[in-house]
Amino acid sequence: MPEQPADRYPLDTATAYPVQEIAAAWERERPGTPVSSIGIVTPIWRLAKLLGDDRRRVLARAGVDAATLDLLSVLRRSGPPYTLTTLELSRRSLITAGAISQRVARAEREGLVTRRPGEGRPRSVQVTLTRSGHDLVEATVDQVLRREAELIDGLTSGQQGQLAELLRVLLQDVQRRLGDDRITHVGEE
Repeated sequence: MPEQPADRYPLDTATAYPVQEIAAAWERERPGTPVSSIGIVTPIWRLAKLLGDDRRRVLARAGVDAATLDLLSVLRRSGPPYTLTTLELSRRSLITAGAISQRVARAEREGLVTRRPGEGRPRSVQVTLTRSGHDLVEATVDQVLRREAELIDGLTSGQQGQLAELLRVLLQDVQRRLGDDRITHVGEE
């Protein structure tokens, strides 16, 4: 049996951090296995799951799904007249044109947006936020952002800024390495 590494990941069963337990178990069972990513990737996945689940609960109480709120939010952030082409919506939402088309169709059926032919390009479509869509995003965005602010208020503002910058750097580097700058909801293709 290989020699055990020094207590790089000491285990205290009363206060053990599961990520440390995972890394220690791999080091014990497969010495030499690279475990340095576990302390970063595993908490990111767990946080994404926790934050995603919590956001879905907040949105369910508000009566809106994440995809619809994303569409309405992109239109709202664009400023008056709250109109964008489907191409621009796709670019700003970081999802495919097909996914935007589905979101727009659903939101249009619900009276949250209108669409009309665009100007200049034959297949261009303009999507505009309706009064109902505007009211829904106004009522919902504060609930979502206030809740998320509550969930991270265990970090000081300096820690939040440092973490935000480190995550930005990591995200850009991983996107570059993978050749993929798309961002989807956790677990989606």
